[in-house]
Amino acid sequence: MKKQQICILGSTGSIGTQALDVIRQHSELYEVYCLTANNSVDKLVEQAHEFNPAAVVIANEDRYKELQERLCDCPDIKIFAGKEALEQIVESGPIDIVLAAMVGFAGLVPTINAIKAHKKICLANKETLVVAGELICNLIEQYHVPLLPVDSEHSAIFQCIVGEENNEIEKILLTCSGGPFRQYTHEQLKYVTAADALKHPTWNMGAKITIDSATLMNKGFEVIEAKWLFGIPAEKIQVLIHPQSIVHSAVQYIDGAVKAQLGIPDMRLPIQYAFSYPKRLHLNSDRLDLFKQQKLEFFKPDIKKFKCLALSFEAIKKGGNMPCIVNAANEIANIAFRRDECSFLQIADVIEECMSKITFNKNPDLDVYMQTDAETRRIANEIIKK
Repeated sequence: MKKQQICILGSTGSIGTQALDVIRQHSELYEVYCLTANNSVDKLVEQAHEFNPAAVVIANEDRYKELQERLCDCPDIKIFAGKEALEQIVESGPIDIVLAAMVGFAGLVPTINAIKAHKKICLANKETLVVAGELICNLIEQYHVPLLPVDSEHSAIFQCIVGEENNEIEKILLTCSGGPFRQYTHEQLKYVTAADALKHPTWNMGAKITIDSATLMNKGFEVIEAKWLFGIPAEKIQVLIHPQSIVHSAVQYIDGAVKAQLGIPDMRLPIQYAFSYPKRLHLNSDRLDLFKQQKLEFFKPDIKKFKCLALSFEAIKKGGNMPCIVNAANEIANIAFRRDECSFLQIADVIEECMSKITFNKNPDLDVYMQTDAETRRIANEIIKK
């Protein structure tokens, strides 16, 4: 059987490295066609030597010469650099699957190009649907391309609806660990640092998403993503704080039945399921032992204390380019917090101010999204520097 050729956008990040472990375990089924990174030359070189892809792309053109020199012993690997190369590599003929694991708005155009090239999309870049959900869903329908979720929560929801055909969903139960500050008071949140926020209680993730998890903005984005992935209005999506991170999400049907997907916090399972669907493959990983699991707790999120979640619901309600505004403002504020340029609570303030200042467009196209993103980043930086 012909091996599936996989392009990993963001191979050096948390999702990318775990995807490579899945490929290692199933080398008879999958082969790496292309690896991409933004700046991480060391990891990219290491991965290229192990997997010998047809191509590698480094987004930062300043690192191209270094990458070229360090892969001089691999003459069969084509080396590219820059934003355009990243956006174009997904169109390569041999590619069967594109794993969109880049962080942030940068993943939007490569994903669009991959859809237009009729590639199977395994989506870990939630910002793509947050920013341009309607556009992406229309393209998926137009080009008849499979879109498989990789986020643990959305993979769980997907697994819960497989086989249910047209049975009506009453509610989606989207779980959330609550992050490291779940039990902090508003006063305590004034003084938390990026180092504090990066200590996630259950998941090992990249810095950006870990901060988003601490503010609950990540969960707000996942509500928007779920709306587009499953065609469910936001008012039918309920966020539950679940500190143990064992129930990855659940679906409630109109007869009152609730189906949930449980497992240990391990992203390799949703990655592998997206690759192999509808088949399930063996995965070398720890197994959930319910006898050792002392309790499963669920709480309502405090949207007054964690305002980012409330702002996400506002953005969904407003529609248009408002989620794009929220995403861009959050990306800038997230970076600023990690650089100690704004406080934890100011992240939500920056986003809220941008929502009131940036030009609103009810019916955006790709050009509007690009303009909105650029305008929001400029304004957000000005707000932070005041």
